Amino acid sequence: MKPVGKVLCATGVVAGLIAFFWKDDFNPESLSGARVLVTGASAGIGEQIAYHCARFGAEIVLTARREAVLQKVMEKCLTLGAKKIFYIPADMSSPSEPEKVVQFAVQKLDLEFSCRITLVPGFGAMETKSCFLDSVFFIQVNFLSYVALATAALPTLEKNRGVLVVVSSLTGKMPTPFTTSYSATKFALEGFFSSLRHELIMQKRDVSVTLCILGLIDTESALEYTRGKVHLSACPAPEAALAIVRGGAARAHEIFYPRWLQQLCCLWALVPSSGNQVLRTFYNYSSP
Repeated sequence: MKPVGKVLCATGVVAGLIAFFWKDDFNPESLSGARVLVTGASAGIGEQIAYHCARFGAEIVLTARREAVLQKVMEKCLTLGAKKIFYIPADMSSPSEPEKVVQFAVQKLDLEFSCRITLVPGFGAMETKSCFLDSVFFIQVNFLSYVALATAALPTLEKNRGVLVVVSSLTGKMPTPFTTSYSATKFALEGFFSSLRHELIMQKRDVSVTLCILGLIDTESALEYTRGKVHLSACPAPEAALAIVRGGAARAHEIFYPRWLQQLCCLWALVPSSGNQVLRTFYNYSSP
């Protein structure tokens, strides 16, 4: 067997053992009446997270830039079973918006009782030209807004065993081609929230941090950017959102969706050169 094959085999065994011994502690009833703040809720994964939380009977605050779309999402959440639901239009490119959103959620849902907060403030699934032209804007939306939301929410979360659910990406675990600015912000999320988790545990502050490592999801922006560029089938956004909700409710430290991403990350951690070689096979690239 070639060295790469041996590493892949060993990595598969490790990942298989992790999967075998991993316990899914998700209890749907734990979200009945839970207070949830969902950002980026007008489309894609954020929208699907809102629908799942509604089905489980949560009380929800939605936020995104587009008010008209938020109203439609709110109406659907009500038909699905949300106990209470509110929305607040907000643009996460503005540094003052995250704190305003958290204050709104605290006021509307009386978050002194209990809270689950899901952070999904994404500018887009992959690179666009504007990301390079205005990197400060990109960093604000895809990293600093997460930090500001978490900072504003922590005092309330600490009072009631709250959960920070941070939606990240494989691009924050492994350096991936053609996603330079996006990957940089996702690595920043990984570093910040993993460090924060350590601090909260050491300080005995009962706030859980769940990092969600996602692959290619069939959101509109992701499909538009990757069309013809990758040899991968996109995973359905509703299933990805359910994995996120389940992981947060179970207070997991990390979740991978699809699950095979964990194998790839293990391979890259053990043998980076082989992991990078496997990763590049997913891309359709011809030199100019």
